[in-house]
Amino acid sequence: MDNNFFLQYYSGLNGIVGNPAFEQWRDELPIKIAAALQPAQHGDIPGWWKILQQLPYYPVGKSVLSSKEIEFSSDAVPDMSEQAKLQQLLMQLGPWRKGPYSIHGVVIDSEWRSDLKWNRLQNHIASLENKLVLDVGCGNGYHCWRMAAMGARAVIGIDPTLLYLMQYFAVQHFARNNKVFVLPFPLEMLPANLRSFDTVLSMGVLYHQRSPLDHLLALRSCLQEGGELVLETLVIDDKKTGLLVPQDRYAQMKNVWFIPNADMLQIWLSRCGFKDIRLIDISKTTAEEQRATIWSGEVSLSDFLDPDNADKTIEGYPAPTRAILVARV
Repeated sequence: MDNNFFLQYYSGLNGIVGNPAFEQWRDELPIKIAAALQPAQHGDIPGWWKILQQLPYYPVGKSVLSSKEIEFSSDAVPDMSEQAKLQQLLMQLGPWRKGPYSIHGVVIDSEWRSDLKWNRLQNHIASLENKLVLDVGCGNGYHCWRMAAMGARAVIGIDPTLLYLMQYFAVQHFARNNKVFVLPFPLEMLPANLRSFDTVLSMGVLYHQRSPLDHLLALRSCLQEGGELVLETLVIDDKKTGLLVPQDRYAQMKNVWFIPNADMLQIWLSRCGFKDIRLIDISKTTAEEQRATIWSGEVSLSDFLDPDNADKTIEGYPAPTRAILVARV
């Protein structure tokens, strides 16, 4: 990957202004991104780069960021053979966990129906009009596009999984949108006390943290005064203990450390200095929302549940239920 590649996808960052800490971090990003994408960081990077280079060029035409399928198309509609080639290239960047997308007639039917989660929260969060937004653990950026549709002046997503970054590059190749950026970093690589974002999202990240309170404090340090946190995470319905600590795996995930109940989660937020805490949704994860597709692989939620009792995981824990909370600094 050469410098022109980075300029193509990240030049828009130069126009995002904020406090001095943010602008210093912004100016350092090109070097940090280039370092994160050296072939030594992941053996598949050269192959991914070749796939990206083969993506066809179509003029930017129709962009629909506010629908179930984030759509990019143009008047130059590819014929069936071109669509088949495009689908083959995009599938080589799988598994696709977040979506769905529709790219010049190719529908990426991802494992997660990310639009369903978005539907549960979009009417309960603060206006994003002209706001600077951070999406922590954004995957390939699906929710970043949805927030851009709500008028955000810029949405910066961060995720250390390089495959998801490549998926973002593939989508952005067709979108050519200067408001949405995905960076290959974990939250720990952001400067302490950045205090720059109007809204910060952490969705599906908290239960992967060995120290969930440290994660909440780090999210708080990214928000400016009055900013809003949108937190989505696994919860349990257990008033007695208030907290599940899986012994090994949870729904076949190895890195699940703590699953609180909703009351405990609100206590954690309060202890970390958040206020105006609101629980806006609790929903059991269903096979409509998370399922195996040709884009995601052969196994998904139904394979992680007890075949004789869908209310239990295969390990015997309560089946996945997720809560969404909002809170302010």
